[in-house]
Amino acid sequence: MRKALIAAITITLAATLTLTLTATPAQAAPGGSGPYPADYETTIRLYNHTIYRPATLPAERLPIVVWGNGACRADGTWFQNILKEFASHGFLVIANGRPGGTGSTDADMLIDAIDWAVAENSRVGSRYRGKIDTGKVAVMGQSCGGIEAVEASADARVDTTVVWNSGLLSDLENYRLARLHAPVAYITGGPDDIAYPNAVDDYSRLPAGLPALLAHLPVGHYGTFAEVNGGEYGRVGVAWLKWQLNGDQAARSLILGLGSGTQWTVTRKNLG
Repeated sequence: MRKALIAAITITLAATLTLTLTATPAQAAPGGSGPYPADYETTIRLYNHTIYRPATLPAERLPIVVWGNGACRADGTWFQNILKEFASHGFLVIANGRPGGTGSTDADMLIDAIDWAVAENSRVGSRYRGKIDTGKVAVMGQSCGGIEAVEASADARVDTTVVWNSGLLSDLENYRLARLHAPVAYITGGPDDIAYPNAVDDYSRLPAGLPALLAHLPVGHYGTFAEVNGGEYGRVGVAWLKWQLNGDQAARSLILGLGSGTQWTVTRKNLG
């Protein structure tokens, strides 16, 4: 049943997201609004992924962010607007799939990305040697990629998870929620988002005591990913990463204030 549901959603999302996410021309590289204009690259050492990083690596070490695409589609540049935005704020972002790639992905590819980053930080000859903060890891994904993110977040190295426009498809998968051990944010496009009820249900089943955010912006299932720098999703995603991985207090205030005087509807628990 789960495979059939994922297949149906994958076909639908592939058709619709292609129209939505390519409607706005991709930013010229490098991009992002942060202090470190970011670009992407590939490497034979992690062949089936796309790596987003500041074009000039900063002095400070880069926390790791891994990303699963909507429709579990193996195109690492499909969400490049928001991924460049994250990277431009000093994060190493690794997306499933090669640039313009085809085929499908899975949660194991997110773990592969973390493994690669950890190895590169110590590999002699790596441009990233000593440049990666391997003790700070975020896992993210949109729609089908959000399910991948939940699965991969059982890994003990994960420090936070963001599930965009997504939630588990079957109660048979709810055991995965019990494996979440770090702060998690569910972000949806509001009641018109096809994944809205799934996200709300997941949130209600999270382990007791787990810090969690449930935030809805009325933009539908495809969010603001196609906008420059990922639009509002980009702004909020950066703030979540800065707070959870870097302890940034201004970013904390932005997240905790989302439901005040904005279009966001927010529920949270165990977040201080």
